[in-house]
Amino acid sequence: MSTGIRKTTLFYSFLIMVASLAVGMVLASRLDLTPTSAAQSTMAAPPMNSAPLSGPVDAGTFRNIAKVVSPAVVNIRSTSKQRAQEMTEFFGGGSQEDLLERFFGGGRGGQNPPRQQRPREQETQSAGTGFVINKALGYILTNNHVIEGASKIEVGFFGEDGDVYHEAKLIGRDPLTDSALIQLTDTKSDLTEIKFGDSSQMQPGDWVVAIGNPFSLGHTVSVGVISGTRVGNLPVAQQRFADVIQTDAAINPGNSGGPLLNARGEVIGINTAIYTDSRQQGNIGIGFAIPINNVRELIPQLITGKVTRGVIGVQVSPVPLDLLAEFGLKERRGALVGSVTRGRPAAKAGIEPGDVILEFNGKAVRNRDELVATVVATRPGTTVPVKILRDKQERTMSLTVDELDLESENASPEPRRANNDTPEEESQGFGLTITSITAEQARRLRLPADIQGVLVSEVAPGSPAFRAGLVGGDVITRVNRQVVRTPQEAGRILSQVPSGGTAFLLVLRNGSEQFVTIRKE
Repeated sequence: MSTGIRKTTLFYSFLIMVASLAVGMVLASRLDLTPTSAAQSTMAAPPMNSAPLSGPVDAGTFRNIAKVVSPAVVNIRSTSKQRAQEMTEFFGGGSQEDLLERFFGGGRGGQNPPRQQRPREQETQSAGTGFVINKALGYILTNNHVIEGASKIEVGFFGEDGDVYHEAKLIGRDPLTDSALIQLTDTKSDLTEIKFGDSSQMQPGDWVVAIGNPFSLGHTVSVGVISGTRVGNLPVAQQRFADVIQTDAAINPGNSGGPLLNARGEVIGINTAIYTDSRQQGNIGIGFAIPINNVRELIPQLITGKVTRGVIGVQVSPVPLDLLAEFGLKERRGALVGSVTRGRPAAKAGIEPGDVILEFNGKAVRNRDELVATVVATRPGTTVPVKILRDKQERTMSLTVDELDLESENASPEPRRANNDTPEEESQGFGLTITSITAEQARRLRLPADIQGVLVSEVAPGSPAFRAGLVGGDVITRVNRQVVRTPQEAGRILSQVPSGGTAFLLVLRNGSEQFVTIRKE
């Protein structure tokens, strides 16, 4: 009997052990305690070939590139019910007819119905391109605007039937480089991954190849050269611009997210935009790609689902060439602070509009674009020294970098126009009419209770004030670094500026102070 009891006890012990193991596995899966893929959590940026480009280009060069690289290029089909970024024009161009178009490929043949004819909640499909960067994990790079707002992402591969698509999911995206990382959700063992080149090596005249999905035609190859490299040339968000590589390789709607390749078949850019006009919706020889170096270094962050950038709360511009002496500069260097956001690191540190930032974290600032690139690459929470030039005197202050929140940064109110019947003061030589601020205007313009200044009531078209960007509703708080409380004070200081001289204004607009220079006629 004791033997039977022992057998029963062992049997139930075994059952309890198995049940405990099963419960443990369920709990672990629900609590996410099971170990994740080490490759996914620790993947670094892909290796890059920085060897100089050399060797002849012959009749077989581009054929071989197409043969080797095409299997790594994918067609992307995204489905959405509402595309906030769906548009036919982008800011830029030489006239009102010029369009800087993003490549939403649309349906077969590239025929997109006009936007106003589509119900906002109607399900739509857009076509784009991408390329595999990690075959083991199924990672694919593309443009952010190709998949933004998509409820479903599908991927088609070279050599497969045109109706065969594999589902993918969004991993991470970055609007400031118009890049996105997606991942195949089903297993595909025969993936080919692309090789990375060095976009910093590319110069005007270098051969390039574009492979993509223009007008949903799939894996079309075009060849051209680098036309130019442009820093901070493509607007991607309010007051923010991306570097681009310009090329005359034929790229069209649907090429978005595809690779721009060097003569070795290595990706050196992500095709993202074209320049065209209202008479043509396709290639006219001016296309733009995001340099791959700018995206490659972000891949480890894209894998985590979030790209973190620094911000200090200033808007900057180049120092005007004709005002170097007035700022106390012997050569053009640094970045001129145009506005400072209240509550941000720059404001807390004491930086003011009109300051010229000469050094950031011990590194000399040669121009505006260099400062912006340095700040966004600085880890939030880092405390850095900043050297500025104010009243021709250098000063050094310390600030702690904040984290950039692009959505809140873009949510700025519209300018408000002044409308008043109070006594006015007209400034001669500037085309500017100013008045006192009434309590009603202060309330309507949402001015801080402690603000002192004068209100811009009118700006003459074509005047120096107009060309400087002043508008009705602006509040001038300082003229030539002197606080102004009444139109008479402001008018007196402005009248002291000689003809051909420059007035430095501190202007409050939409809650942000901006530095404005106006040359008197």
